[in-house]
Order: sequence, then structure tokens, then C-alpha cells
Amino acid sequence: MNFDLSKTQKMLQDASRTFFQRECPIAKVRELIDSEHGHDSALWTRIAEQGWTGLTLPEEHEGLALSLVDLAVVSEEIGHCCLPSPFVATTWASSLIDSSGNAELKKTLLPSLALGESIATVALLDEDSDWNPATVTMSATSSDAGVVLSGSKRLVLDAGVADTLLVVARIQDDLVIAVVDKTASGLRMEPTPGMDLTRRYYQVDFENVSAEILASGAEAEAALKRSIQIGAIVACADLLGGMEWVLKTTVEYARSRQQFGKAIGSYQAVQHQCSDMLLMNESARSATYYAAWALHENDPAGDEAVGIAKAYCSEAARLVGNSGIQIHGGIGFTWEHDLHLYYKRAKSNEYLFGDPSHHREQLAQLIIN
Repeated sequence: MNFDLSKTQKMLQDASRTFFQRECPIAKVRELIDSEHGHDSALWTRIAEQGWTGLTLPEEHEGLALSLVDLAVVSEEIGHCCLPSPFVATTWASSLIDSSGNAELKKTLLPSLALGESIATVALLDEDSDWNPATVTMSATSSDAGVVLSGSKRLVLDAGVADTLLVVARIQDDLVIAVVDKTASGLRMEPTPGMDLTRRYYQVDFENVSAEILASGAEAEAALKRSIQIGAIVACADLLGGMEWVLKTTVEYARSRQQFGKAIGSYQAVQHQCSDMLLMNESARSATYYAAWALHENDPAGDEAVGIAKAYCSEAARLVGNSGIQIHGGIGFTWEHDLHLYYKRAKSNEYLFGDPSHHREQLAQLIIN
């Protein structure tokens, strides 16, 4: 692998940073977090016009067919501006569809997702399940049209603006992924309050909801695993972008803030904290981009790389946020400062697609096996 971005990827990085700085400054972020769904359809259309909603999807389905490293580049800039949008949810859903073997539903669903004409999300978590698909217990029954779903899903990301839900359930012991339209009879949604103000989560209840089958059995398990790993890469890159913002903002503050007639950045204790923040930021960068490369290339170390990246980035972002708030002192705790938006988003990303404990457990199983 290359240990730096290619010339084209650097151009993509510069273009996406310029775009988000222009289209979603922090004032826009605060405007969106006060809205009902935390979503701006006009902004979403402009993002889609850049091709980023179909970045890794095949060209035959209106995508750009770029790599997961390219996806990480754009996702990092999304995290850097703390963008409220259904980008993570739709990327997860579109990668799940793309990873399935259902050519008919790919042809039906992927083009509109790639072009930003529709939004999708995945309903995975049951009341007592976690990010391991083996813990899913919601039951489905076979029907002439596909399956009928009854039960509840929790913490469904951006379900309020999604046109399509991909619901993970079971027909007896077999995992099944069902496609549900937002207008389906028997579908109900209830917002779930959360710490992260830039994202919206929902509890979704199903009462005899009819759905088509995207994948089932071993195919569903493989597609879901792949899509969760891609989602973890997006979350890591988002964390990385947020960490970079916190580091830059904190260093600038330490250089300008005067205490006892000297800039606080001249004190060794503050310098040490900033150095640690830089070290964690750069380590997270290496872990994220290696994982993206390994997963895209189907490298044998891909599973381990994704788990290591997600576990490390989750904890590093929390520690960087802690230091950033501490160095800022009292102002770091205020609503008016933007630090809390990034800190809360980091906490959300920490648990999205599995927290550090989950990934360490998965890594242990890989080593044992």
C-alpha cells in the first residue's frame, strides 16, 4: 500500500474540505441541530451532485466506483465540519445492498441512492442485541411477497428522513434482510433523544409489515458483515476529522490565551497535552487509512485492521476531546463554544458500529480461531 494519499485523493480531500467549509459552516450546523430531523434536503442534493452519495458504488448503478480510501477521505471532511446529514446511514445501507447478490433490488434501489434522490438506513439493533448480527432476535414470517415483520428496532439512524429501511430479522435460525418502504402499513417511528445533536435516532415499530427479501442465510450474514465494516471505516474517518478540528482549535487557543502574562501554550503541561493529542490524531489516521485500504483490497488482515481502527479511534477521540475541553478551561464547557458538538459526536461514533469492547472481543475471537 501507499503510505500517503495519491494526487487524485489529495485533490478530492481539498475539494471536499472547501465544499463543506462553504456549504456547512458551524452556524449551519447549529441551525440544523435545531430543526426537526437535522437534515437539509437542499444541502443533501448538493452533496449528491459531487458524487459522494455513490462514491464506492458501481458505475452501472450510477456510482463512481472509487475505493474505500476515497470514502474515508470524504468522511474525514464530513467529521471535520460536524455535518448533520444521513450520509452514514445511507452509505451503510447502500453498501449492504451492493454487498448482496440480489441483482434485481440492486438495479431498483442503488441508482436513486447513488444520485441522492432517496435516503436509506439499516434497522439492526433489537432491544437486547448488539452489533454482532448473531444476537438479532426479531422474527419474520414468510409470505408470498417476501416476509412479514413484527417487532421493534432501536437506535435506527436517520429513520425519520429515510425512504427505505433495511430491516435485519430472522426466519427461524436464518438471518434475513428485508426491504421496507417508508409508506408501508404498520410502520411507526418514535424519536430517541441522544447526546449527539448532529444525528437523529429512532425506535421503529413493525406491526405485520410486508417487505421484500434482499438477502437471507449465509449471503445475508456476509453482506451485513461487509457493510458494518464499511460503516466502521466511515465512523473512524468521521472521528479523525473531528479530532483534527479539536486539535487545531485547541492549539490556536493555547497560543493566544494569556495567563499570568504568558500564553498558556508556553507552559510545559499544556504542551504535553497538545503533543499527546497530536500523537493520537496521527495514530488514528494511520489506523483508519490502513483499515480502509486493507478492506478494499480484501487483504487477509482486513478484519483485524477494521477492529483495531474502530477500537483505537473511538478511545483516542474521547481523550482528545477531554484534553481539548480541559485546555480551553471554563469556556470549553459552555454551550456557545463548538467543542461540545464535536465531543458529543465522538461519543456517538464511539458506539456506532461497535464500541471498543465489542471490537476487542471480535479481535480476540480472530486470534483464537
